[in-house]
Amino acid sequence: MKILALSGSLRAASHNSALLRAMARLAPRGVEVSVYPGLGELPLFNPDLEASDPLPVATLRSHIVASDALLIASPEYAHGVTGVMKNALDWMVGCEAFVHKPVALLNASPRATHAQAALRETISVMSAHIVEGASITVPILGSKLTEDGIADHTEISASLRMALAALCDAVSRGTYQGE
Repeated sequence: MKILALSGSLRAASHNSALLRAMARLAPRGVEVSVYPGLGELPLFNPDLEASDPLPVATLRSHIVASDALLIASPEYAHGVTGVMKNALDWMVGCEAFVHKPVALLNASPRATHAQAALRETISVMSAHIVEGASITVPILGSKLTEDGIADHTEISASLRMALAALCDAVSRGTYQGE
């Protein structure tokens, strides 16, 4: 099973990116979680450019299409989703890459409720299936936990494994297709 992870942060020390990398480390045998490195390379969304299919956009789309599911984690900026995440999602609206795709929304901060709500709304409008049992808040903001610390933390790693299991189960059962 292939799961693509998208981080809405470009910061090197991002909690959201560390959370996704920890998820990749905790993935069970037979499940590959890869964190997509190129969201910062996408041009600003412009409908006039859609027909030319810019290479960074085509690359992201092909990774999404080739994945069985998505993990998305994004910080909240000014009560909304980050520009880099919104830009990536805007590029995918005109294609069917997200249609019926199972998605888990991860939140690294209990305070980031507006961004989570915005992501949930956008992903739903794009006809993806949000897997509720896999969408969790992991309170690591302010914890100074690194990727290693997240993966090694008993309670957090257990929560991440359970979320990943719920996502894998949804993919295996096909519940994202309305079954």
